[in-house]
Amino acid sequence: MSDSKKKMVLFLCTGNSCRSQMAEALTHHLTGDKWSAFSAGTAPAGYVHPIALKVLEEIQVEHQGVSKSVEEFQGQSFDLIITVCDQAEEECPLWLGGGRRIHAGFRDPAAIQGSEQEKLEEFRMVRDQIQAAIPPLLAEIQNKD
Repeated sequence: MSDSKKKMVLFLCTGNSCRSQMAEALTHHLTGDKWSAFSAGTAPAGYVHPIALKVLEEIQVEHQGVSKSVEEFQGQSFDLIITVCDQAEEECPLWLGGGRRIHAGFRDPAAIQGSEQEKLEEFRMVRDQIQAAIPPLLAEIQNKD
């Protein structure tokens, strides 16, 4: 399938450092023949969390993401916008029009307090939840259109 036939999805969260970055990377890895994925934040952190990158690498997913503002996508059209945190769902800009909006919330793995091992386990859990939820959701949207 050529890039012009791919549907475009934007994953939106607050900081664009963990959940939306993992969703973008996993979408490219698992459904990149059908979907072009992007991610952004309503208040970007300015970095991609190193543990998010580490848990992606554990499953052979390379990601060169950059934390960026949703403002960078103003004027672009998406087939689907998926908010991956509750705050982003509330703050999703109205100008992100045209496409369907869906909320698929995941816990913020960066918010966990604890040992490095506990943090790693939390990031793995969220990664696995995203991997289990997002591709079927995208397939359902693809099949409806």
